[in-house]
This record gives sequence, structure tokens and C-alpha cells, in this order.
Amino acid sequence: MSLPKDGLPAEQVLDEIRALRSADRPTHGGRLFAYVYDPGLDGLDDLAMSAYALSAHVNGLDPTAFPSLLAMENALVGAAASLLGGGPGVVGNVTSGGTESLMLAVKAARDGAPDVARPRLVVPVTGHAAFAKAADYLGVALDLVPVSPRTLRPAAADVAAAIGPDTVLVACSAPSYAHGVVDPVAEIAAVAAAAGVRCHVDACFGGWTLPYLRRLGVEVPAFDLSVPGVTSISVDLHKYAYTPKGVSVLLHRDADLRRPQYFAYAGWPGYSMVNPVISSTRSGGPIAAAYAVLRHIGDNGYLALASRTLEAVRELAAAVSAVDGLRLVAPPESTVVCFTAEGFDVFTLADELAARGWHTQPQFAYGELPASIHLSVTASVAPRVAEFAPDLAAAAEAARAAGPLALPEVPLDRPLPELLAALGFGEGLPERMAPVNALLNATPPHMREALLVDFLGHLQRPTL
Repeated sequence: MSLPKDGLPAEQVLDEIRALRSADRPTHGGRLFAYVYDPGLDGLDDLAMSAYALSAHVNGLDPTAFPSLLAMENALVGAAASLLGGGPGVVGNVTSGGTESLMLAVKAARDGAPDVARPRLVVPVTGHAAFAKAADYLGVALDLVPVSPRTLRPAAADVAAAIGPDTVLVACSAPSYAHGVVDPVAEIAAVAAAAGVRCHVDACFGGWTLPYLRRLGVEVPAFDLSVPGVTSISVDLHKYAYTPKGVSVLLHRDADLRRPQYFAYAGWPGYSMVNPVISSTRSGGPIAAAYAVLRHIGDNGYLALASRTLEAVRELAAAVSAVDGLRLVAPPESTVVCFTAEGFDVFTLADELAARGWHTQPQFAYGELPASIHLSVTASVAPRVAEFAPDLAAAAEAARAAGPLALPEVPLDRPLPELLAALGFGEGLPERMAPVNALLNATPPHMREALLVDFLGHLQRPTL
């Protein structure tokens, strides 16, 4: 894109953005089961955007220059700590998202053990991919622990066996993103503590909802800082706290555990740098928007949203179980409904749902775990379940009628443009993704990673 010689009128620019947005999936209305989190509350977006605008140009680089941002960040950390079993010594920071929170938890553990030359991270195979990203970025070896194909949980004994003298962090999930299963946090934290190793709980997905589900009568196992041995925990506010994107909280049990998370540098002629998170300059917009949303919804509001979400989860699970050939991968424990197909292709099923206006998240097979469809359920889904159930049944029938899906005969060693053309990619994604997903599902993970990197690089080219 070249800049216009003369600036364009504001409304014309906004019209351009609206036209670009028309190609996106719907962020509101309960028909998108991934990526976005919609509470279905009138006026909440307007409030969040107004708060965002008030602090958009505030810079979190120096909290002494902009104390308003420090006050709001401390308030968000305090709210998360109160919800997640934090005691009087708990400290924390606001990050840009769950991946940054996990990366900083790994950094704090690595730098908190300076005598370990080759630090290692122990995590279940169902742990979020951000742990692998953190290990890659930070030069930490990754030790994966298997999970039971029946319960989808790791055994504490297997975690204990994976811990060695170079282990600096043990991680677990509450719940796992893929299947919505809560790991045995208390048992894992106990074996980590016995080995003198930190234990991080990734509650980015469910940390804001699980305490409310417990208050609604759901049996939620202990998973937070109230558990002995848990040294840190992360929770995304831009998921089930329903704030705009760009807000997560990382909590540490005490300030000593947090200290190696920080970066400070004074060895240059400019200002002395000290950063609690990865970014230096940070817009105050996301933090202010999150502050406004939490203050506006309040505790009772979040309890009501959790109640509506729980109702939707139960009704969706019942709808899945009522369709011949569909099976829940795990009984829902949080806000995830995950299911697979037996007797017909699950990726074709996802396409058939998309054709009916329901956008889901297909997941590839892993070891003994089947390919599946993931639904992240939000409060806005509750009024839509009555529409989804018959569409799910019809989509399953259409997928069954389509028969087995033949893998595309595409040589994976061809140049990327030829490969994309053979798979049906023109200017954008093909209308039906099942053949592509089936091919990726059958491809070894290392080859799949290479293909995805090349594909993303193909998409991200300058507009001239």
C-alpha cells in the first residue's frame, strides 16, 4: 500500500475497514466457537471502546509517568488474585495474552535457577503449544508427559518420573484448551514441590470461569494458588472475563518468584530500562478497557454469565450425544465441548457445519487421541443451541452421505505455489477445507509445521 498523496476523509477510511471486515467470521452472535469470546451483553463493546480510547495513548513503559495505568493494572492483578486463591504475598502483571504469560512463567523459572546449565520444562502433551514456543524462544528443553487416552489427563507418577536435576518448571492445565479437561493439579504440584521445582498452572482458558462454575455446583478440583506447591498461575481476561483482546494476568505466589521474570538494563547512554513483561512500550488501551469491563460486569454478572454458559455446554453436549456417529471426546468439565465422528469424516462434518453458518475449530489426531471438533462455548451461545442441534444432525447426515474422504494426491515436495493450487487455494481459502485438513492430519507433525510456516509466509506479503 502506498500512502495517498492527500489524506482521506475519516468516514472513507472507516468504510475501507468495514469492507475489509466483511470477509471476517462473525465475532458476535454465538455462531463462532473459537477465537472470540462474546458475552452477549448490550453496550459492553461501547463501554470497552470508550475506556480504550481514554487510555490508548498512555504508555506503560514508565508507570511513574502514567500512574493511572499502574493503578488499573494493579486492580486487574488484584481481581485475578482474589478469584484464584491468592494470599497476601501474591504479585502479578498484566501481559498481552496467554502466550506471553506462559513465556514469562518459563523465563522466571529458567532465570530463577541460574546454576542449571541446560534447563528443562516438564509439561503434559495436552499442554498449550505456547509452552513449546516458550521453550524454543528461551532455549529450554521440553519434556512431554503422556496422558491417558481415556481420561486425557497425565498421571502424577509420570510427571514425577519426568522430573530430573535440570528441571526448572513443571506445568499443567486448568483446563487443557483442546479438550477442556482439568489436570490433577494438586498431585502434580505435590510432586513438583517434593523435587524442589516450580509448578505453573495454565488457567488462561478456564481460570476466570472455573471458580464461578464451582459456585454453581460443578465439581471443580482444586487448581489455583490455594494448592500447596503451585507457584504461579495465568488467566486470560480476554477470554471469559470478556474484555477486548490483549489482556492476560500472570500471578506468582510471592515477589521473590516473580523477580527473575523482569528484565533490566542500564548499560547504555539512554534511559535505564526495566520491563516486567516482554514489551517495553505498552498501550494503556487494553488495560483500561479490561478495567472498565470488570468493574461494569461485577461478581454477580460473571456468575450469571457462567450460569448461561454452563446451560449451553450441557445442551450442546446432549445435542452431540443424540446424533448417531458422534461421540464426546471427554465429558465437559468447563466451557469446552469436544467431539469426534465415527463412521464418517470429522473434517467433512466441520465443513457441513460451516455451510450452515456454524464456525468450529477442527483438531488433528495426536497419538491415540482422535481428530475432533472443538467448541469454545460462551454465554452468547445459550440462545443459539436450539438452532445448532438440528443443524448438527443435518451436517452429520450430509457428512455420512458424502462417504469416505480421499486424501488429495498432492506431492508435498512441490514448490508451495504448485501445492496451494493443487489444494484449491486461489486468492484465498478454498470453500471446503476438509481435503486440506485431511492431508494435514495425515502429515507428520514436523512436516505439517513446515507447510504451515511456508503457507503463512505466503499470505504475509506487502500490499503494493
